[in-house]
Amino acid sequence: MSAKTVLPAVAMTAVSMVLTLAVVVMWLGTAVPWPVALVVGLGIDGGWLATLAYERRLAAQGDHNRAVTAVGWSFGLLATGVLAAHALTAEESAGAWLAVAWLPLAAKVLWLVHGLWERTALTPVALDAIRGIQQEARDEAAVARARLRAEAATEETRLTAVTAAGARVARVQARTAQTLSAAWATLETARGGEDTGRALTSVTARVTPGVTPRWELPVWGPTEPVASRSLEAAPALTDEALDVLVDEIRTSETPALSYREMAARFRAAGHSASEVRLRAAWKRVAA
Repeated sequence: MSAKTVLPAVAMTAVSMVLTLAVVVMWLGTAVPWPVALVVGLGIDGGWLATLAYERRLAAQGDHNRAVTAVGWSFGLLATGVLAAHALTAEESAGAWLAVAWLPLAAKVLWLVHGLWERTALTPVALDAIRGIQQEARDEAAVARARLRAEAATEETRLTAVTAAGARVARVQARTAQTLSAAWATLETARGGEDTGRALTSVTARVTPGVTPRWELPVWGPTEPVASRSLEAAPALTDEALDVLVDEIRTSETPALSYREMAARFRAAGHSASEVRLRAAWKRVAA
């Protein structure tokens, strides 16, 4: 994997060094002896290569030096400046020379990319672990989606069944109500008819001599007979007996009960008396 980043950086470095050396020798060779121009070119390339090697050594140790990095970029800018100056002063093919003037900086950028890759590179074991974790997460997500789809389908089926059953029950109730309504209408017609009414009342028992009982419609549903109760179901108490009961209840506790408490206990005991008589008895015994 490292070859994918280091090989382009090495190739770009070699091309930029050769190009820089050739340009320096050709450009300065006309002004100074060519050995001097060669030394200048080798100095630029040598400084560029030396700082690069030192940066790679520090990177291998997990370290970094800003001064060395600044010197390396300075040599790269110097080489680029030499190429750009030669392109601007060249009489022929100035555009071509200017187009390749960026190669030293491009080589530095490629080495920078390779250094970033090395700082973020992982071992095969770590990569396998990451792939396993990602695959496990994808499997869990797929299972969760399948479970949700199955639950949604089940819920849809259940709701459909419940809705269909509810519709059937509603239809049965509607038919039953229609049948009961028709039967009730028939009974009401029979009850209201003059001839039918006489025929029905002729078979019922007489309650009072000379009075024909009225035939009533049957009551639908359970009923409970309610016994009629009068206001004074028990025999009426005399004033003397009422006074004795009121006094006994009033003085059953100490201190004596109030009228409201006495009246509640009086009626809870099953005794019966009107409110007027009960209050009059209270006033007599409490006086």
